[in-house]
Amino acid sequence: MSVTTVAAARTICAPLPVLGRDVTVPLVTGGEVTYAALDYAASAPALQRVWDDVAAYAPYYGSVHRGAGYLSQLSTDLFENARRTVEEFLDCRPDDQLIFTRSTTDSLNLLAAVLPADCQVFVFETEHHASLLPWQDARVSYLDAPRTPGQAVEILERALAARDPYGPALVCVTGASNVTGELWPVRELAAAAHAHGARIVLDAAQLAPHHPVSVQDLDVDWIAFSGHKLYAPFGSGVLAGRADWLQAADPYLAGGGASRKVTRREDGGVDVEWHDSAARHEAGSPNVIGAYSIASACKALTEAGFDTLVAREQHLIEKVRAGLAEVPEVKVLSLFGDDAPRVGVISFVVDGWNSSHFAAALSAEYGIGVRDGLFCAHPLLRTLLGTDPQTQGECGAPEAAPGEKSLNAIRVSFGAGTPDEHVERFVSAVRELVTKGAKWTYHTENGRCVPAV
Repeated sequence: MSVTTVAAARTICAPLPVLGRDVTVPLVTGGEVTYAALDYAASAPALQRVWDDVAAYAPYYGSVHRGAGYLSQLSTDLFENARRTVEEFLDCRPDDQLIFTRSTTDSLNLLAAVLPADCQVFVFETEHHASLLPWQDARVSYLDAPRTPGQAVEILERALAARDPYGPALVCVTGASNVTGELWPVRELAAAAHAHGARIVLDAAQLAPHHPVSVQDLDVDWIAFSGHKLYAPFGSGVLAGRADWLQAADPYLAGGGASRKVTRREDGGVDVEWHDSAARHEAGSPNVIGAYSIASACKALTEAGFDTLVAREQHLIEKVRAGLAEVPEVKVLSLFGDDAPRVGVISFVVDGWNSSHFAAALSAEYGIGVRDGLFCAHPLLRTLLGTDPQTQGECGAPEAAPGEKSLNAIRVSFGAGTPDEHVERFVSAVRELVTKGAKWTYHTENGRCVPAV
């Protein structure tokens, strides 16, 4: 770490305050300990700032759009101001459209639903299922896992060069892997897509909480992310980008709010005129609290300063990686190699342990919450781990198919709310479990590895 990076990391002497930082949990060995939440890649805790903002607004909650009452007018202003705040956070283009959805998954399924006829979609097999699976009604090409960022660009360029050059095409790519944490060459992939007449959507679910994301700088056509990974777990997500495909398609959901005018026809049917604005794909009563919470999180991260947040997180990443490197039985998973830049997401396996067993012991004996399994990225995990069918340890993997009980990994993830003590305790616990073994007995119950009673 450079002197400049160290100095930047020290400008934040403590993590951003999050809910749950003082929660204690029982240990099977007796007593209690402060819970170390190290599963940010699944759902990050709410920022205290977000919680406070939502609590202050809650008494004024009202229906959004068209309500004549004061609270409805206030809530509508709050909702639309939240849209503008998130647009600024993403550095959207002036004519871009930002739609509030339920999640990244919802955002990408929305985009899949509005694709032009005969659109070709290109997606790497390394994607999270949220960005791997929505395109099955289109002409989709699944690209092999690259082993370097440069190879990712080469694979995409070859696939695009061989496509039908006259029809629409879309590339879908992650900004940061939810398995390895590695950053993908988004700007270069966007350039390759545009050079071949294709558009590109960025799955920023794991990138936006850790790094600044600029639609214009990355030159992507759309971006999708989830509030619950951005310290705003109130059931909202975002799809932002070019408006033309969104405006040309029928609404993702038909209903109130999406329609500008509905009339009965003489034959008994109805004619509908849909909105051209974001409302076209926001049918139903908007989740104003979810939208407001995302805007609050965007403000909090911006005010804290991403340079400082990135430097501090890099300090934590290096602490975890250095600690794991001291345990020979631990193998950290990577596509692009040890030197690849990454966010605070690290997956690994431990020789002689089933990962579900190891994760259960971290929780029950040390009060540390991590994730185990295949992380909704099954093709990627199979690429990284192979398909060795032997069962290791005392518990099976909850997501594994028969004959693949050892095909699972452990994922530790952290971010702006993680104190140093949590990652230090994690590294110490890994070392102790590997060298001394578990203090308790575990078994499989309802598909999960749990302490035996």
